[in-house]
Amino acid sequence: MRRLYATPEQLSAWTGQAAPPGAERLLARASEDIDDALLTACYAVDAVGGPTDPKIAAALADAVCAQVEYQAATGDDGTGAQSRWDSVSIGPVALSGRRQAPPGPGEVDLAPRAHRALTRAGLLPGVIW
Repeated sequence: MRRLYATPEQLSAWTGQAAPPGAERLLARASEDIDDALLTACYAVDAVGGPTDPKIAAALADAVCAQVEYQAATGDDGTGAQSRWDSVSIGPVALSGRRQAPPGPGEVDLAPRAHRALTRAGLLPGVIW
């Protein structure tokens, strides 16, 4: 079962703009990215795998919204194809080239703000005690 950690309404509140067309698909892909980043995280879940602690749920929602925002800013549609771009233009913003190699297969290109939200919640780095 696919878990969604954020809603289009939460995404809209995060970005201050209306949720884009296909927001549910973008949120689903971003939720998968967050799940992949949290492979070693431990937190209490309910019967369907959702977090039971409201602070953890809020951190996951923030991380997913940050991931969608990051992907939009880098020209990624959630497919991982952004590693192939050489230049991206979004309105008055233009990006060109890459500062680092694209993530390898199985690696997550995690948004910096998503990483910080997960770290503040104690979910990263994943440590099993």
